[in-house]
Amino acid sequence: MNTSILPGNAAISVFVVCFVATIMLGSTVQLWRPLLNRRTRTNSHSEGEEWGLGGREFGAWVTWFLVGGDFYTAYTVIAVPALVYSTGGFGFFALPYTIIVYPFIFAVMPRLWTIARDGGHATAADIVRARFGSRTLELMVAVSGLVAVLPYIALQLIGIRTVIEALGFTGMLPLLIAFVSLAAYTWLGGLHAPALTAFIKDVMIYIAVLAAVIIVPIHLGGYGAMFHSAAGHLPSVPDGHIVAQGQVVPYATLALSSAFAAFLYPHTLTGILAAKSADTIRQNAVFLPAYTIVLGLIALLGLMAHAAGIVTTSSSQVVPQLFLAIFPPWFAGFCFAAIAVGALVPASVMAIGAANLIMHNILPHRSDSVTGSRVAGFAVKVGALGCVIFLNARFAIDLQLLGGVIILQTFPALIMGLLPLRLPAPALVAGWVIGSVAGLGLCWIDGLKPVHPVTFAGFSASVSTGLLALGINIAVTLMLGVVIRLALGASPSTLRPGSIRR
Repeated sequence: MNTSILPGNAAISVFVVCFVATIMLGSTVQLWRPLLNRRTRTNSHSEGEEWGLGGREFGAWVTWFLVGGDFYTAYTVIAVPALVYSTGGFGFFALPYTIIVYPFIFAVMPRLWTIARDGGHATAADIVRARFGSRTLELMVAVSGLVAVLPYIALQLIGIRTVIEALGFTGMLPLLIAFVSLAAYTWLGGLHAPALTAFIKDVMIYIAVLAAVIIVPIHLGGYGAMFHSAAGHLPSVPDGHIVAQGQVVPYATLALSSAFAAFLYPHTLTGILAAKSADTIRQNAVFLPAYTIVLGLIALLGLMAHAAGIVTTSSSQVVPQLFLAIFPPWFAGFCFAAIAVGALVPASVMAIGAANLIMHNILPHRSDSVTGSRVAGFAVKVGALGCVIFLNARFAIDLQLLGGVIILQTFPALIMGLLPLRLPAPALVAGWVIGSVAGLGLCWIDGLKPVHPVTFAGFSASVSTGLLALGINIAVTLMLGVVIRLALGASPSTLRPGSIRR
């Protein structure tokens, strides 16, 4: 089948109406929100905190959609089906990682929220600075979050660009439209914009996905016929196995490293810190696994595309071309708008989270400036645009995994720092430096691939680059921590990092 399916005017019209309406609704939320919530007029939050953390007032319902909106992005709707289309069962590594991460949220995130509330902290770097009393470590955590989120936002821009290209627009225009729409949406609405429109985004994606998993198999002769047809286009694996033998270790390690990284990103942590209570976070951790069901259904779109005869050299076009081939033009336009909004909402939170890092940690004493936060957020989006243009990743999902390699290096300082390990700040700094250099160096050598071949004592397999770099980081931190204790003649019980400010 020729994948250059031309959409009709109906598809373009429906897409424009849905996408522009969402942008307008989010962009003007600061104008009409006080009419719905009188407390907003008299609250004690600064403009900067109101724009960047929503005043820390989001309840369970809003937090559910905001955190889910952070977590399920163009990565989910575009990149995961594209990987399944190209590699088969290996692309399903995204499912176990979401299951692994929810107990982590339940156990760790309420503690971080409490620390942030009591100390007035807005970012992970704030918490680390208070815990260890190290400006250097604060900057390292802030820079990690800032750099890691750039390729992640780039993935969202690719998602918006992809559906606009599927509507028949070519050249740089789709990317320019994606960038301008994201910039306007974030600048005007702040965190309240994605918090509001995350509900709209989820409803639209649910409609598109449910329609796909019901209508597409019917059109293709049922799920059995669909799986049989898809199997003929994918690399063969032994009967009864989801992935080939050589893919087992990369599958498992990518799932584990993605789980560790998921809630270290500034945007996911921003969604957590914007909640109004620790119980709100626990409630969401209990119910968020429902999103994994939707993720599994979305991943199936990659197999459906093979069964539908979609052939494309651009894996990112798999889902849009499938929708054009199966659905009537007007509904395809609606699905495209759902994908675009599904990228717009989390990209906005990502830019806001990165702006918080810039204003609170990289440029201190400017955290109350909403104009400064807006300018910082815009600069972050320009950086993400550069990632789209200059980073030549084979798969769009590789951009998210590259960000994971970087953000994982903050795990020892932020998460292990909550434990009574008495890790000294110089050891954490050294671990961060060596882990970051090792991880980025391996990514560069491997051409931005997320796994690196490892051979040791008879073991030979490709392992998640992020997990390798984190292992190096932790090993250096622990060993250097012991050396520092011995050099200072201090025992683990007497050498204490800076205490958390209350």
